[in-house]
Amino acid sequence: MGQVQSIAVAAADAEIRLDRWFKRHFPDLSHGKLEQLLRTGQIRLDGKRAAARDRVAAGQIVRVPPLPAANPQPAAARIVEPSARDAKMIQARVLHRDDDVIVIDKPQGLAVQGGTKTDLHLDGLLDALRFGAEERPRLVHRLDKDTSGVLVLARSARAAAKLAEAFRDKAARKIYWAAVVGVPKPELGRIDQRLAKLPGRLGERVVPDDDGKRAVTYYRTVAHAGDRLAWVALEPVTGRTHQLRAHCAALGTPILGDGKYGGAATHVPGVPGNRRVHLHARALTIPHPAGGTLIVMAPLPPHMRETWDFFGFEDGQERDVFADLAPEKARGDR
Repeated sequence: MGQVQSIAVAAADAEIRLDRWFKRHFPDLSHGKLEQLLRTGQIRLDGKRAAARDRVAAGQIVRVPPLPAANPQPAAARIVEPSARDAKMIQARVLHRDDDVIVIDKPQGLAVQGGTKTDLHLDGLLDALRFGAEERPRLVHRLDKDTSGVLVLARSARAAAKLAEAFRDKAARKIYWAAVVGVPKPELGRIDQRLAKLPGRLGERVVPDDDGKRAVTYYRTVAHAGDRLAWVALEPVTGRTHQLRAHCAALGTPILGDGKYGGAATHVPGVPGNRRVHLHARALTIPHPAGGTLIVMAPLPPHMRETWDFFGFEDGQERDVFADLAPEKARGDR
């Protein structure tokens, strides 16, 4: 038996369930034993009791009690050299690059990490983003496969720790643009509804207050085409899986093209690209690891650009649509 360990969650492990984290790093620990250690509070996440279903974040500290195999085993990874075509594609998506940070405009349809039947993913393309550096860039947060837009990579362990801390402490500010079916009522608001993952392919859904994890999103309707469709700006305070998609659906205005959360109603006839999810990480403001503030914006992806043109929405709207909510956010969310 070894000693108690305090292990920082690596960026590559961010957003996986705690039980999967243990399976990845302590493969000899049985699920039954893991549940026992969780029930008795011997395993903790940032000093607090945790459950097997809890998702870990980069930089969080996992307390690991003495185990038969006390030293964590690195996750097996099969690194495949990116093809010249894929390398050129991802390099063309770079929005910002300096000694500490790379910011890319992730295309819709590109998964951040691999999985079953997912051969092409961002994690497998990171070697193409070295630009002469000895280390591969590190993932410090994620975007859903169906979401496009701003995604930050760290170029060193020090930068990764700083960026992960900014996300964890809610010092990073993220603004998303979406096209939704219908018009939210009211047109400006705050969604504070808990989410939990349901079995199978049902995804994350709003659940009663005593279940799930708290999820908070601010939203504002920027423009709309009658009652048919609206351009909505979204600012998530928390970072739950599929949070914006589930919250928009809970409002009764699911995201255009998001059949998973809105069904066939999201495939609005006659609208361009109506079977592709219209959710885009438009802008990110985050403390830079070397000091100061980094602000990056990503242009609309082609399918959303086509929809914006179709409805006559004016791109270039850069004012802070949530500026008047700053006092409220300061009081309760940050």
